[in-house]
Amino acid sequence: MSDCIFCKIIAGDIPAHKVYEDDLVLAFLDIAPITKGHTLVIPKIHQESISAVPSEYQHRILEISSKIGKAFVRTQEYDGFNLHLNNGQCAGQVVPHAHMHVVPRIGTDGFHWNWRNLEYKENEIEELLSKFNEKFSAS
Repeated sequence: MSDCIFCKIIAGDIPAHKVYEDDLVLAFLDIAPITKGHTLVIPKIHQESISAVPSEYQHRILEISSKIGKAFVRTQEYDGFNLHLNNGQCAGQVVPHAHMHVVPRIGTDGFHWNWRNLEYKENEIEELLSKFNEKFSAS
């Protein structure tokens, strides 16, 4: 897609600090990192949603993301890492090209995801799972 910033990075039209590249994916440092080493792993085909990305690309994205996270931990400068994927604008996806965030973590880095804890009402879990199972088996 000609106006996609990630497609322009893949094409070499915009420079990036590459961490990894193969025939299916490209990984590069995020220019606005949550932590130092924050890396984006993207498929080399344009798809906005991870759901539309072919499975071989999905598998490679997860495989390479995990390897990158483990490599940062092996440097002994990090204690762990987050793999984070936003799918859709309402989920926080800013760039409309599927991508995984690899966020190396240190116990004292001060970053928090701001999770909240909801509670289910009576019978709400059963209703949710019933609707989900209908659609899941159909996909």
